[in-house]
Amino acid sequence: MRGSKILVVDDDPTVTEVVTRYLEREDFQVQSVDEGVAAVRATASWKPDLVVLDLMLPGIDGLEVCRRISGLGPAIIMLTARGDEEDRVVGFELGADDYVAKPFSPRELTLRVKSVLRRTQARTSAPVRRVLQAGDIE
Repeated sequence: MRGSKILVVDDDPTVTEVVTRYLEREDFQVQSVDEGVAAVRATASWKPDLVVLDLMLPGIDGLEVCRRISGLGPAIIMLTARGDEEDRVVGFELGADDYVAKPFSPRELTLRVKSVLRRTQARTSAPVRRVLQAGDIE
């Protein structure tokens, strides 16, 4: 988990700076962008393990970013100051792994990041079982 790559996507420079600082203290590699199109591009090129994604972004919003990057492999934590239940439901349907409401404690977010990485890495590293074919049995 240490050394995992995390992309922080938020148009508030204070949020980005605080989140980046806390995650780097935990030995994560962190990059940040401040708008939706850049988030999609950074996910495709840098291939982060996890994206911390604000919902309200310039360009395309966080839900559209989530839709576009969910097939690229990273875990996704949605961040928002809006308490709209519909956003949460749609985010999970689009592939988000967790949801954190603003304001949040940077420590809480760091714990959530670690938890999501553990869950998603366990899911992707689980052994693949081979299904027996009729010809395999003699």
